[in-house]
This record gives sequence, C-alpha cells and structure tokens, in this order.
Amino acid sequence: MRRLVWCAAACVLGLGLAACSRPEPKTYQGYVEGEFVYVAGKLAGRLDALAVARGDRVTSGQPLYGLEHAYETQGLALAEAELRQAEATLDDRKKGLRPEEIGQIEADLRRAEAARELSRLEYDRRVKLYATATIAKEELDTARTVSVQDTHQVKELEAKLATGRLPSRIDQVRAAADAVDAARAKVAQARWNLDQMTQSAGVAGLVYDTLHYQGEWVAAGSPVVVLLPERNVKARFFVPEAVAGRLPVGSAVQVSWDGAAAPVTATVNFVAPKVEYTPPVIYSQGFREKLVVMVEAAFVPADAARLNPGQPIDVRLDGTAEAGSR
Repeated sequence: MRRLVWCAAACVLGLGLAACSRPEPKTYQGYVEGEFVYVAGKLAGRLDALAVARGDRVTSGQPLYGLEHAYETQGLALAEAELRQAEATLDDRKKGLRPEEIGQIEADLRRAEAARELSRLEYDRRVKLYATATIAKEELDTARTVSVQDTHQVKELEAKLATGRLPSRIDQVRAAADAVDAARAKVAQARWNLDQMTQSAGVAGLVYDTLHYQGEWVAAGSPVVVLLPERNVKARFFVPEAVAGRLPVGSAVQVSWDGAAAPVTATVNFVAPKVEYTPPVIYSQGFREKLVVMVEAAFVPADAARLNPGQPIDVRLDGTAEAGSR
C-alpha cells in the first residue's frame, strides 16, 4: 500500500514537472487587417453612372463612377471662348492699323501734298506781285499762312501713317498677354472641375463596397467607392515582448485560417515600437504574458486575394524568435 502511494506521488510530481517545462506555443492568434482606399471627388453632384459593383476587381485608371456634369461642361465651353477672344485681342495689339485704314491715310497724305504744292506756288506768285506793288500786304500774309498750314498738314499725316504701321504700345500688348494667361488658367480650372465629375481607380484592387446608389446626391468629398488593394491586406497578430525583440522585419511567418488547405507565407513588415495589454478579442489561456507587441506581416497578392478583413488567423513563427525567448 505504501509502495502504491509513493508511485502515485511520483506520477503526480512528474506530471507537474512536465507541465512546468512545457514549451511556449509558437502559434499566435491574430486577424486579417485591410487598409481601404476611399474614392471621392471634391465637387458635389448627382450620381449618374456607377460602373462597378461590390466584388468586382478593377485595374488602375479604370472608370468607377460619374456625376452629373452639364454645368461643368458649359463652364469649360465658356472659358475656352474667353480664351479665343483674349488671343484675338493680343494678335490685334501686335499689329498696326488694317490695310484699309492705312490706304485711307495714304490718300489723305497725297491730297495734303498736292494742296501744299499749290499753296507754295500761290505764295511765290503773291511774293512777286507784292514786289511790284500790285497786291496789298494782307494778300501776301494770307498766302503765306495757307502755305504754312498745308505744310503742317502734310507732316501730321506722315506721322499718322508711321504710327498706323506700328503695333500697339508695349503696355497694351503686355496687358493683352496677361489677359490670355488668365483665360488659359480659367480653362485649366474649368477642365479640372469637369474631370472631377468622373472618378477612376487610382490603384488596382477589389471593390469592397459602394456607398451610394445611382441617382443619389453625392456631397463634395463624400466617398462613393471603397477599394481594397491586395497590397493593403496584411496579417496582424500579437506576440510577447520577449518574442518581439527577436522578430526582425523581413522574417517569414506561416499563416493559416479555417478552411485553408495549407498555410501561406507572409513577411513581417512592421513591429510596433510599444507594448500594450493583451487585447481581450485574442485572449487565450496559453498567453500568460500581460504585455504584448503588435506585429504586421504582408502577403503576396495571390494570397491576399483569398483573405478578408477581420478574418481570424493563426500565425506560426519559424522558431528562431521563440527559441531565443526561452
């Protein structure tokens, strides 16, 4: 009877020692994290076209949706018309008078030259007549005045012709050029406004959700489509701080989940620089540590496409970090 008691005690002691020396598990609980891309425009409008649905996969640059854009289309047409007008004004400022106007000045100049020649001859005749005391002094003065007036008239028309052949003043040309630059800026702004009414995918990925239906009013900045790129799907799990200190970025982990035929490999790309209490959602009796460190690992796109955000997973380390922590 005494021997039986000693045997039972030895068995209990052996089991206790075995339990105390049980190695820590190398598998940790976690979940799939997804970082979403919310596609929105800066202008408001009615949703006229929704080109995708939940579950679709899109490529970068693929159209997603379009808002009503009649107002923006007319705004672009008006801005382009103002640009054409400003450019025409600038071209006109760089030129002189029209050929018809130049021709009119030249005709006036020829008449003035003929009048000047006639008044000069009349004055010369009056000078001879006055020398013989045939005419009075007043007639000589009148002939002189007419000759001087005709000479000034010719000079005035010559100056007007020279000016008409020149472009506008430099300040007027600069002002017209500034008006063209302003009109071009308005065209660019109007075109940008029109482009905002149609949004395309900036990245390739899964259409995770659509937040508006066709015909709804979409406020400025309100997302319409939610994308989930494969590169934004990652494994998030928590390990004891002793393990995290020996888990370098770039190390490989094995991730498995319910229904998976075999684990897939993920690469650790982030180890949190701080510790935290064990989140209750992943609490298990196998975790005796109260402080853990969050770790994230990235999948290859093919494996990321098989996972869903929030899905529970099991992460197994390669054994190096666990061995170093014991």
